Amino acid sequence: MTKHAWKPVLAASMSLAVLAACSTNTTTEGGSSAKPQGSAAATATAAGPKKEISISAFDRGTVAAEEGSYESNRWTKFMNENSPAKVTWVPVPRAQAQQKLSTLVASGSAPDLIWEYDRNYIAQLANQGAIQPVDGFIEKYSTTMKKYLQEHPELKSASTINGKTYAVTSSRSIEGIANHGMWIRQDWLDKLGLKAPTTTEELIEVAKKFKEADPDGNGKADTVPIVFNGNGVQIIRALFFVNENQWYLEEGKLKFGRTLDRYKDSVAYQKSLFDQGLLDKEYITDSNFQRARQMLTTGKAGIYFASWDIQNEFMDLKKNVPDAKMVPLEPVASKYGKNGLYQELPANILVAFNSKMKEDKIESAVKFLDWMMEKGDMSMKFGEENVHHKLVDGVIPQKIDADKFRKEVGYAAEYAIVTDFSLKAEWFPAMAAQDALSQEYAKLKTQSLGVALKNKYRRDIAFSPDIPEVSQLIATFHPIATQIEVKAVTGGSASTPEAAMEESRKEWKRLGGDNVEKLAQEWYEKNKEFLK
Repeated sequence: MTKHAWKPVLAASMSLAVLAACSTNTTTEGGSSAKPQGSAAATATAAGPKKEISISAFDRGTVAAEEGSYESNRWTKFMNENSPAKVTWVPVPRAQAQQKLSTLVASGSAPDLIWEYDRNYIAQLANQGAIQPVDGFIEKYSTTMKKYLQEHPELKSASTINGKTYAVTSSRSIEGIANHGMWIRQDWLDKLGLKAPTTTEELIEVAKKFKEADPDGNGKADTVPIVFNGNGVQIIRALFFVNENQWYLEEGKLKFGRTLDRYKDSVAYQKSLFDQGLLDKEYITDSNFQRARQMLTTGKAGIYFASWDIQNEFMDLKKNVPDAKMVPLEPVASKYGKNGLYQELPANILVAFNSKMKEDKIESAVKFLDWMMEKGDMSMKFGEENVHHKLVDGVIPQKIDADKFRKEVGYAAEYAIVTDFSLKAEWFPAMAAQDALSQEYAKLKTQSLGVALKNKYRRDIAFSPDIPEVSQLIATFHPIATQIEVKAVTGGSASTPEAAMEESRKEWKRLGGDNVEKLAQEWYEKNKEFLK
């Protein structure tokens, strides 16, 4: 941020005229009566009509109805006015993003730029021939991105597949490295005279008290100790040093997470919580996690396995239960010790180019990425100066109104597919709105980020094997193994974790697991220096 302290000022000044036009509905996707603002738009206008490109976007369901949709809102209009391209955004549901993108690829209707956080998925698209190498395009058409990537050589391995660069990426800020988080109602602990749990066994005991001792004080047995968002089951696995889709080095040999004894232990722990009624019984079918969120925000849940940043949930909980005190919980230790919760690698979003893109679109796409990196990302993240934020010390963007920001800007960060912005945790109070509730959460957010990064997350190799046989097997094995796991967790005495582990390993072998492990080991030996 220090290196690029000018960016918020530039982004804010560029945004004023266009966002004012957007707010009065004078700007349309195809243009407006006002001249586009900013040098990039002026250049594009002088050169002739902008080229149209399409870009995927994760639909997280956060665009308010009055804002429009992910395809059309104040920010899509802003980008089309100010960037050197006219962009059509193609939303895909976050929870089914890869499935939806694969369907679009198979039908020949995938967007020009396809992005994911998952390098394995980008490698899969590369091996299928669905995307094309980008080395030459960046060299030929880029200025900002080219310079940025030269200054960040640590990102090259993330975007390199089969010796070629198949994606454009940027670095994660520290709040992007942190991902998963555990939270607990401190006021419930205090009321019941309990200490925060530090082990998996203590977590069960605290959860039992939360279930039985009426911590919300309404005289009813209606509390649910633990609820999840999409990270919940992975958090349990992390406690046992295993992730279902990671490869681990066991005595120098690569082994797939779902075939390890530790994975069985994570299933057994999940089953124990389920059998004792310490989890919401419907968490497996609560696919969008709205039920879990409702239980948390209405004060019926005491422990939340989620993300390190739960601002929306926290705000809604405090509105419903003003005396609630939600605090971050450090990962509890299992018999294997204390692991960190899931943390991301340095590379952020991986942006790939559809193999069907022609040269003119490629040029426009690269110039759009340059514009986003240089100017657009700050508006996507912080909105308009003196409307959504004001600058503290000329550098730190401080929210003016938390609710307004949440509705009008919160979803826009989805469009900043490359970004050159890094913050410090101690900035959170200065960045937040200055009302008491926003400040309360900002201090908590600083604390939560520290907790999320305190313990290193076990990751034995930087990337999983990106060879077709591995990707194909895992894609086939995943739904089968998930079904086996669900049956073991919810099936009572009819299925045990041991039986589930045996069945999973049998399926792994049936699908060619032994050969895939051999190929993965050969890949590892060839690339081990590259994987540190």
